[in-house]
Amino acid sequence: MNRNSIGIRQMVEFVLRSGDLNPASTGSQNTALEGSRIHRKLQKEWQQTTKKEVYLKKSFTAGNEEWLLHGRADALHLTENKTYDEVREIKTSSLAFEELSENTLTLYFSQAKVYAYILMEENNIDHLTLSLYYFQTTTEKLTVKSIEYTREDATIFYNQLIEKFTWWVEFKAKMRNKRNFSSQELTFPFPKYRQSQYKLSAAVYKTIYSHQRLFVEAPTGTGKTISTLFPAVKAFGEKHAERIFYLTAKQSTRHVVEEACALMEKNGLTMHAITLTAKDHITFEEEKNLADTKNPYFLGYYDRLKPALKDILSNETVLTRNVIEKYARKHTVDPFEFSLDVSLFCDTIICDYNYLFDPLVYLQRFFSEKNDGNIFLVDEAHNLVQRARDMYTKEISSGKLKQLLTTYSTKLKASDKILKIISDLLDEFEKLKGPMKNYHQDSLIITEEFEGLKDKLQPFSDHLNDWLQENPDSEVSEEMLDYFLNCHSYLKISNFYGPAFKTRLTYDKKTDDLSVKIFCLDPSDLIDEQLQLGGGSILFSATLSPLPYYQEILGGRDNSLAYRLPSPFPPENLAVLVPAYIQTTYQKRTANQDNILAALHLLALSKKGNYLVFLPSYSYLKNIASAYAQKYPEQKIIQQQNEMDAKQREEFLENFQKDQSQPVLGFAVLGGIFSEGIDLKGERLSGVAIISVGLPPNDPELDALKEYYFNQNKDGFQYAYQLPGVNNVFQAAGRVIRSETDTGIVMLVDARFDQQRYTRFYPPHWKNYHAVYSSQELKSALTNFWKNK
Repeated sequence: MNRNSIGIRQMVEFVLRSGDLNPASTGSQNTALEGSRIHRKLQKEWQQTTKKEVYLKKSFTAGNEEWLLHGRADALHLTENKTYDEVREIKTSSLAFEELSENTLTLYFSQAKVYAYILMEENNIDHLTLSLYYFQTTTEKLTVKSIEYTREDATIFYNQLIEKFTWWVEFKAKMRNKRNFSSQELTFPFPKYRQSQYKLSAAVYKTIYSHQRLFVEAPTGTGKTISTLFPAVKAFGEKHAERIFYLTAKQSTRHVVEEACALMEKNGLTMHAITLTAKDHITFEEEKNLADTKNPYFLGYYDRLKPALKDILSNETVLTRNVIEKYARKHTVDPFEFSLDVSLFCDTIICDYNYLFDPLVYLQRFFSEKNDGNIFLVDEAHNLVQRARDMYTKEISSGKLKQLLTTYSTKLKASDKILKIISDLLDEFEKLKGPMKNYHQDSLIITEEFEGLKDKLQPFSDHLNDWLQENPDSEVSEEMLDYFLNCHSYLKISNFYGPAFKTRLTYDKKTDDLSVKIFCLDPSDLIDEQLQLGGGSILFSATLSPLPYYQEILGGRDNSLAYRLPSPFPPENLAVLVPAYIQTTYQKRTANQDNILAALHLLALSKKGNYLVFLPSYSYLKNIASAYAQKYPEQKIIQQQNEMDAKQREEFLENFQKDQSQPVLGFAVLGGIFSEGIDLKGERLSGVAIISVGLPPNDPELDALKEYYFNQNKDGFQYAYQLPGVNNVFQAAGRVIRSETDTGIVMLVDARFDQQRYTRFYPPHWKNYHAVYSSQELKSALTNFWKNK
């Protein structure tokens, strides 16, 4: 399809939408399957007299560019003479027809008007009837409204629509031309490339040029952000890219990308980059307790949107959260929705993984169809494995439903209909509880999905949505909304159910509560499907070993490329020591505790400095930290606590300062907030100790994952348990060497770290690790390392 193309609905909504931003105004959004079912039902009734799903297109010129306007008319009615006399547009939602806003009806009919114009031009027709067939899903009531439409009216409407659209095309074209010219002139924003940076940048550019997929392991210090972003920006100037999506899991990384964009801007680049912030974080405080219909940032939103867009895009380039909030207040528009609308005009979009990969929140305005001009830079890609599984995992509970029934019975005057729907849904849960009770099971994992539960959830969800719209100020609306969103999420994810999914039933005898969870084992096909919506994709991380595993699990098909860069730092600056005489398996931890404490003490004494100790769980952390404090009271220690807020995390890290009279030994959880993404350079951190190989605790869902890969003749234990643990170890170890002048020690406290089943995964700069077999050997190795520094 022509890259300069736009759907009829998309154009109509952009140009003509006005009035309030009110998510409730169009009713609940039906699933694609439900919408298709209703369309088929109506179209079948018209089968003898209509053509259905008729593709219509029209070329036009805007801003000296050729565009294709396209869409599918739901149905075109034919007379006995086989000439067209009616355009039919089908719309569905849970709202009653009388509750639809005036602007909503305008948008619905405007789509039909464009279809009518194209049809009249192609077939020399002077008059058509335009009919809206509106289907209310909760009542299954069909309302038909028709208007008469002439060719003269159609021509005037179409020309005005194109004229308004053209202004924005020309506005955007001016920005794009400036971007492309400045991109061609842009040079690397540092005096020289670091070791391997040029090779990485070249590999990224070639990947974008050839529309391929590249997996890169680039160790700490490579300069991954600028080495991937710079060649992608250069691709603008050569017209190999139209938009960059920089996807990452962490807020701190997003700030680094913003800084890189600002740095290139200082070097002459003119580019609009925006950071999308989660709705909960960017929504103004004064909005949070307001109903949509009383929110001043929602009321009249679309009337103020276009002036706000012109203002911010004319005066800003790096659109951080603070910038978005500034202009949102100035124009009284909701900051979250404003950021999404501004993003349509931006060249680089910095955002969380979920904006591409999560089916519940992905950016439909960008990812409704494939566009080779979209470039995906996926940072910290090792995190995407579990994140993707979580995106396609949802759970629903009978306990919350019972609470909902109690709420209706005691606080509300509910209709019999919704009470019956709740009761029907509870009856379905009771059926599922039966086998659990009969066989005295509290947990069960099966391959099948429960279609009966889905069949009861859909009408319940629709009716609950209606109630929420009718009772926005109810004292229990928040409780109702939570369960509605829970149902909606479960139904949405259930549409993806297949061989890579399982269902888990969990029964609580004390509460008589049943939870039903659908969980994803293998997200590779789902990730692959989303990455195919763009051109080149680069997935990179400091720890992406083994590369073939990540290629497989992150949607890298047979034609994907893999590239591992060497560490940019002198290998002699890091000592990797394995006290192979210490065993930390669960059964042998107690017997080895004294050896563990002694090894940690030797590390802390080897050089005056700060150290971090990583343990696989909070309970084990507390045991070891407490025992260490008791045995070595002179040592200052701190511990990571469960659920630390931002201030507490900052205070924890503030303890790690250079040249302290009393250095600190910090205890933290492996795979937790302090094991990746923190930057304690130079003397702030002299080493880390990692106790155990990081295997997750035994879990029925991980066992199901193990079995899934075992059935494919693969090492299921490795996929489910070992490799996730190994990656946590690599991430924690990566805290030590953060710059070319850093030196430090990684102490791997577990005999298994000296076994081939683990050493084969070690990165190249770990190949000279040193195993020691006694406390005395460990002391000597530590002394010798620091003696030469």
